[in-house]
Amino acid sequence: MSGKRLQVLITAPQQAELVETDFNETDPAGDEILGRTLVTLISAGTELSGLYLATINLPRQPGYTAVFEAERVGTDITDVKPGDRLFTMGPHASRQRRKRSECVPVPAELPPEKALIARMMCVSMSTLTTTTARPPEPVAVTGLGPVGHFAAQIFQMCGYEVLAVDPIEARRQDAQAVGIRNIAQRLPDKGEPLFGKFGLVLECSGHEQAALDACKAVRKRGEVVLVGVPWAKKTDLSAFDVLHAVFHKYVVLRSGWEWEVPTQPAEFRVNSILGNIAAAMKWLVEGRIKTDGLYESHSPRDAQQCYQDLLNRRSKKLVTLFDWSKL
Repeated sequence: MSGKRLQVLITAPQQAELVETDFNETDPAGDEILGRTLVTLISAGTELSGLYLATINLPRQPGYTAVFEAERVGTDITDVKPGDRLFTMGPHASRQRRKRSECVPVPAELPPEKALIARMMCVSMSTLTTTTARPPEPVAVTGLGPVGHFAAQIFQMCGYEVLAVDPIEARRQDAQAVGIRNIAQRLPDKGEPLFGKFGLVLECSGHEQAALDACKAVRKRGEVVLVGVPWAKKTDLSAFDVLHAVFHKYVVLRSGWEWEVPTQPAEFRVNSILGNIAAAMKWLVEGRIKTDGLYESHSPRDAQQCYQDLLNRRSKKLVTLFDWSKL
């Protein structure tokens, strides 16, 4: 049975529209779940730079994370029933059709909009799983956008001595408001107390200078994990500057690619993406990670304005959501 759904599409460079598209409304396969979308989250990095600014292969379908309510459930699924809410990495669309293996149940006591924050948390949780640094070693997070902000909260919660770094005052204020204890405009320079002390720096800004500063600021054999995507060149730094710092400090410079961790639990592997999502939602329920005042929700009809506000740094909150009940 064919049907329709409303969906945000990137139809031209810097042009987002809410349009009606075809949707498969046939009964779900044994391992599928169909349902209505409650909320979705915009990635200010991946969606903007990778999709909204694209000039080829248009139209494109943006989307990063969704929470939806199950309406019809495949016959092979025994742990989900109609009415349950599920987290998935689905598109900005009014309806979802997902495999059970792509979904994580949302705790009943967790509001859907807060559940979406687990996606931002999951990025740095891969680094938490793979790093050799152990609490209470000093850790720095550079770049306090959504990923960096929640990385700072997570690592502090886990017992590390965290320094949260961002040149933008509003982001430093967001970090202070949720209880991050140590906040700065920049990493420490040579001669300052924490210089050369960090066991790990999570570089979440994607800025070359921040990566170089991180390589200088870690202790010998410290890790610098490149979590932020370098979407565009921002400086005229030479590769020599980075290589010099890496060689003389014995730095472990590596990718912060979150998918280094397997999507599903597997033997002989520690943690998984969906396992980290479930853990993140548990921490949100328990109040270990703070989200109040950090997000704002809009109607999907305002998609173009939302993307433009994010692109031009006019958003008033750290995270932007679409509330599909506002249609």
